[in-house]
Amino acid sequence: MLELEHRFRVVDVHVTLEPDESRRPRGMGDPEQIEREMHQAGIVQSLALPETREDEYLRVNNAVARVAVDRPFTAFARINGVREPGTGTGSRLRNVARSRGDHHTSPDDIEQYAYEGRFEGFVIDPVSDGLPDAEVLEALESVDRPVITYGGTEFPAETIEETLLPYDFPLIIAHCGGYALDEELTNRTIDLLDSYDSCYVDTSFVRLRDPLERAVMEHPDRVLFGSGAPAAHPNVAVMEILTLDVPEDAMRKVFWKNAARVIESLAP
Repeated sequence: MLELEHRFRVVDVHVTLEPDESRRPRGMGDPEQIEREMHQAGIVQSLALPETREDEYLRVNNAVARVAVDRPFTAFARINGVREPGTGTGSRLRNVARSRGDHHTSPDDIEQYAYEGRFEGFVIDPVSDGLPDAEVLEALESVDRPVITYGGTEFPAETIEETLLPYDFPLIIAHCGGYALDEELTNRTIDLLDSYDSCYVDTSFVRLRDPLERAVMEHPDRVLFGSGAPAAHPNVAVMEILTLDVPEDAMRKVFWKNAARVIESLAP
C-alpha cells in the first residue's frame, strides 16, 4: 500500500505483537511487516502489547520486550489475575474463595516489570486473563505506570468503574470500551471521562463516527490514537481520525500529545 501522507506526528497505543510464529493467527504479520505498515501510515512509535496466553505471561512479555529493541516499539507487560471480572453476587462469592496461584501475576512481578527498564506499562484483559486481586492492583498504584484494559459486554464501563478506577494509576480503556460496534457501551465508557481525570480511551476499532467525535470534542485531552494493528491496517485507523469533523489541534492531541503525557517514552 502507498504511504499515507499527512502532516501530523502519530504514535499508536494499541499494536499487538505475537513473537511466536507458530501462534500467529492467519494473516497476522511478523514484527518486520508491522513495522513497515507503521512507517507507511506515518506512525513514529507504537505500544507493543502481547497476545493472549492461557497460563502465565512471563515468557511472552520477555519476547515482546526483545522484539521491541531497535524497533519503534515500546513494550507493555501483560498481567493476569485470579478473580472473575463480574461484580454480581455469584462472582463475589467465587472470588472470595479464590487465591493467587504460581502462574498468576504477583505484586513482586509488578515491581520487577516496572523497575527493570524494559516495560513502560501494563495490560489487563479481565475477560481473557482474570482480574488481578487487590494486592496486585495496589502494587500497580504504587509503581504508577499506565495500564491498558479492555471493556466490552463482559467488562462494561460500570464494572471498570467499580474494580479499576478506584486505584490511582492512568487507565486507558481500549476500543473506547465498546468493542465491537456497541454504540451504547461506547458512550457509557466515554461518560466515565467526566468523573475520572486518570481515565483515558483509545480509538482502536472504533468504527462509529458519532461517539468518536463526541469523545474528542468533549474530552480532547483524554483520547489516544490506537490502530488495533495488525488486525486493522494502521492506514485505515489514521484515516478514520483524519476524516473526523474536529479541530486540527484536537487531532494533534489525539495523534500524539495525549499519549506523550501519559507515556513518557512516546514524547519526541
